[in-house]
Amino acid sequence: MFGSWPRGAMSRKKCISMWLAALGLAVVAGCQGQTPGAGGEKAAAPAVASVSVERGEYLIKTSGCHDCHTPWAMGPNGPAPDMTRMLSGHPEGLTMPPAPALGMPWMWAGAATMTAFAGPWGVSYSANLTPDQNTGLGIWTEEMFVNAIRQGKHMGTSREIQPPMPWQQYRNMTDEDLKSVFAYLRTIPPIVNHVPDWEPPGGQGD
Repeated sequence: MFGSWPRGAMSRKKCISMWLAALGLAVVAGCQGQTPGAGGEKAAAPAVASVSVERGEYLIKTSGCHDCHTPWAMGPNGPAPDMTRMLSGHPEGLTMPPAPALGMPWMWAGAATMTAFAGPWGVSYSANLTPDQNTGLGIWTEEMFVNAIRQGKHMGTSREIQPPMPWQQYRNMTDEDLKSVFAYLRTIPPIVNHVPDWEPPGGQGD
């Protein structure tokens, strides 16, 4: 397997010594990254945080959250999210008129702010995602948030989350991703903004 013993001036004893030396170098190289100890087990890799505020910010920015939860306003280049009201939901001071009559081919309508929507489900308003204690997610726990997205229910146990919130897609995120989103939302400025309740068909909320 390793070939035959060399012939000539090199003695068998000298050849054995060289093989042992080479074997020793291989053993030393193989032990790199191992901790000394009785078992010689490999050192554990540094723990990598699975929940990350930075990851949550990235997901918020790439998952369309600002499209509905940050009110839009007309700017010099056209409509754009008003980041002074970042993720604060539908403005409480903006009272919407009665929903227009809808039917095929127009099945739903959205406000210019991109925060109120009317359709067969009634009228829904995008929620305040800031950590304000009274009007946002300030009293929510991580478990509530994850369950809300997984189950499509307000606070994870209450009424159903209404369209056009695409929780059916967001529920496919990993637990780490959802927890990262929640961790990021805890770091943004709290904004006092009481979003109107959902108005089911017929106009009576829950």
